[in-house]
Amino acid sequence: MGGGKETPRQKMIGMMYLVLTALLAMNVSKAVLKGYVTVNESVVKSSKNLDENNKRVTASFEAAINGNPAAAPYFEKAKEVQKQIKGTIEYINKLRGQVMEATEGIPGSGDTLTLNWTLKNGKIDSYDEPTHLLIGDEASAPRDGEWSAKELRGKLDQLNASIISTMDKMQQDPKTKLYPADYEQLKKKVLSLKPVSSGEEEDGIKMEWESETFYHLPEGAVVCNLNKLAADLKSLEAEILGIFSSASGKLAIKFDQLTAKVIAPSSYIQAGQQYTADIFIAASSSKISAEDMKVLIGVDSSEAAAGKEGTSVPIEAGMGKYLVGTGGQGEQTYKGVIKYKNPDGTFKYYPFSANYMVAAPAVAVQLVKMNVMYIGVDNPIMVSAAGVSPTDLQVNISGCGATKTGSGGKFVVRATSPGTCMVSVSAKGKSQGPPIPIRVKKIPDPVAKVGGKTGNVDVKKVELAAIGGVGAELAGFDFDAKFIVVGFELSAVVKGALKSVPCPGNSLSAEARSILSSAGVGSKIFFENVKAKGPDGTVRNIPGVTLKVK
Repeated sequence: MGGGKETPRQKMIGMMYLVLTALLAMNVSKAVLKGYVTVNESVVKSSKNLDENNKRVTASFEAAINGNPAAAPYFEKAKEVQKQIKGTIEYINKLRGQVMEATEGIPGSGDTLTLNWTLKNGKIDSYDEPTHLLIGDEASAPRDGEWSAKELRGKLDQLNASIISTMDKMQQDPKTKLYPADYEQLKKKVLSLKPVSSGEEEDGIKMEWESETFYHLPEGAVVCNLNKLAADLKSLEAEILGIFSSASGKLAIKFDQLTAKVIAPSSYIQAGQQYTADIFIAASSSKISAEDMKVLIGVDSSEAAAGKEGTSVPIEAGMGKYLVGTGGQGEQTYKGVIKYKNPDGTFKYYPFSANYMVAAPAVAVQLVKMNVMYIGVDNPIMVSAAGVSPTDLQVNISGCGATKTGSGGKFVVRATSPGTCMVSVSAKGKSQGPPIPIRVKKIPDPVAKVGGKTGNVDVKKVELAAIGGVGAELAGFDFDAKFIVVGFELSAVVKGALKSVPCPGNSLSAEARSILSSAGVGSKIFFENVKAKGPDGTVRNIPGVTLKVK
């Protein structure tokens, strides 16, 4: 064909050969087309099965409302979403009919034509008409307007956004809230059906979802794709019905354990008083574990909601078991909150408070903070006697220069000298037992603190500039006892010479600051002869601080 001069007949034969070759290349094999028909029949059959199943579930869902009114709001939401899905499926079915009418050239036949018919009698392998209707002339710029792939994408996007919006609003309403795992599962399913362009390029053209799904595909493939979209939406409808219909049951607490309970306003009764109590049946759930419920002692609802834990009580068979020692005497009060985790993941807080009386066989004196008292500070004590109201107690303290203030069994004692003081308790002129001895001690010595450090420590050169003086720390002491430094001495070897300067009070003098600023790496700085005055009025020599500059 391409050598010497050709006759008109040879040219005609060559042209016919080229046309035949092109037609053969464009022809889709019969086996492939038959495969489309087989897949489409399976999709249509699955779609019909889903329809029947969804009708049965909807009917059961509606009937369940009579025995479970909490299901009604979920049913209404399910119907709302079903209506949206049904409208989109109806559009897809009409669009499929438009494609088949345009391809086969038989007006009004869209609802009756099948791929089986087009395989035997029609143009199942034709891609010109479907592409022209759905995409237009340019793959890179799908056409807009009625019965286009772009219109279909818009309706799918609108349905997707509408369902997600409905679900989000349901999560904000306790009456329609979904279990968190179900919400996430369903949201993932909805988003998987949202049309998304891959962004891939084909022959230099960036393909959109419309072109990737429908461009240059034969009628059989286009119809099969549209039927699959409709079946996917029916599958989504089935999942929505299943999750919504079970939601109200999942969010209900199953109380399967009944016990008799007695609650009395007071467990401490004096002779002649009436004893009262509430006796009732309490319901709980044996399925409640420590992950579902916490009984927290020492916090209120707002503190628990802010993350403060307090003291957690063990959970057994759905109930908190509170166990505490009774070393102290007198009325004991405790409060707390039950932090309950709803099945939807949110928390509810139920506050409670209670009290009980701890009585000893004889008089008892309890020091609130320690087993000794200290000179120069407030020492809180609690005094109780079996069978006696705290308001009727008379308390006398002798020895160690001790004095007391307070009433109702709660007192504050201050002492002036070490030794042992005696506490005597009586009620209405009658002694409640022998005097109780209590040791009185001097407050322990504090230690010096420089720049937040104590003892022998390493510091960096830059840290020296932040040092303003010397403080005194009484670590591990339960009382509010403050010591004030009234003098110290700073020493350091600077440029080979030992320099030392006394500092009155607790701040560095100008000369001391100069020594600090002159200290180089490797220097040692000593804060010695530190004197501190305590709340008991005594001035004590306390351990100093040594800094080594690194």
